[in-house]
Amino acid sequence: MPLLSGSVSCTRFDVHSPTADLDLESQAFRAIAPGSEVRESIGFVPFEPGAEYRVGAARWAFRVRIDRLRADPTAVRERLRELVAAEQEATGAPFVAPKRRTELRHLAEEELLADARPQSQIVEGVIDRRLSYVATTSNNVLGKIVLLLRKVGVLVDFKTPWNDLGQEDLESEILALSDATQSIHGSRFLQALGEDDEIVFEPSDGYVKLQTREARVVLSGGVLHELHGYFDQEIELLAAKLQSAVGTFRLDGLTFRISSLGVERARPAHWTERLDERIERIATVWELLDRKYAEHARGRSSRARRPARREELGAGGATHGQVVPFDPAR
Repeated sequence: MPLLSGSVSCTRFDVHSPTADLDLESQAFRAIAPGSEVRESIGFVPFEPGAEYRVGAARWAFRVRIDRLRADPTAVRERLRELVAAEQEATGAPFVAPKRRTELRHLAEEELLADARPQSQIVEGVIDRRLSYVATTSNNVLGKIVLLLRKVGVLVDFKTPWNDLGQEDLESEILALSDATQSIHGSRFLQALGEDDEIVFEPSDGYVKLQTREARVVLSGGVLHELHGYFDQEIELLAAKLQSAVGTFRLDGLTFRISSLGVERARPAHWTERLDERIERIATVWELLDRKYAEHARGRSSRARRPARREELGAGGATHGQVVPFDPAR
C-alpha cells in the first residue's frame, strides 16, 4: 500500500519513544525458506534496494513486507474429498469420523503447502519526529506493524483528536463498537460536518455508511437527498466521502483513518523528495481534520450552513440534510 504513489490510505500514530537512532535492519524481512514450517514472515525493507532507512534529521522511511504461506481453500476442499474417499475405500466405513476428517484436512493443507508460494504484502510507512504515518487502515495489518515497531524500540499509539483533547469515551444506544480503536466521538464529528463550510459530503460521487436502530445502511452516488431523510432519524454516521480544499477522501469516523486520498503526482525527483512532498500533503489533510474537530468540539464551527428541507430539494439537488448539533457528551 503506497505512500509514494497513487491514492493513499493512511493511519496516524503518536510516537512515544526517541527516534534518533533506530536499528530497523535488526528486524529486516527474511523470506520463508522452501520446506520451512514457518507460515508467516514480517520485517522491514527499505524503499529502494540498498537505500538508507533514515531520510532526514528526524525522519525514517520504511516498508514492511508480510509474506504468508496459505493453501488455497478450494484446493484444500478438493484434496480433502479425495482423501476422505480413499479413507472410506480402505476402511469400508460408510463415513469418516469428525476427528479423522480434521486430521485429513490438516494433511491436505500440508500437502498443498509443500508446493505453495507465499503471498506478499508491502505496506509503506514513515516516522516523522513524534508522528508516524502508515499506509493502511487494516486493523489486522496495523497490529502486526505496531508489534514490529516495538521490537526496534518504537512505541506508538493510534492518534485521534479525541485522545489529544482528553475526551472521555462515549456510549451509543444505536451502535456497539467492535474494538478499542473506535470511538463514538468520530461519528458525532461526521454529523457535525453537515453544517461545515470547509469539509462537505461529496455531492455527486458520494459514499456514506451509517447505522440506524434497525440496520446498517450504505449510500453511494448522489447521496445528499437520501441522506437528508436519515438525518431526521436517530443515527450514527460511520464513514463518508468528503470534499475539501486540500483534497477528496474517505474518512472512517470511528477510527479517524483516511482512505482514497488523491495526492497529485509529484514532480520527477529523487524518491526522498517525492516522499517529502506527499507526506506534507497528507499531513495537511490531517491538520485540517484536527482543526475542524477541535472547532466543533468547542462549539465554534465555521459559519453554519442551514440546509434545505426535503420539499426544497429538486431532483438533482445537492445540499446537505439537516443534522443534529455536535455534542461530544450526547
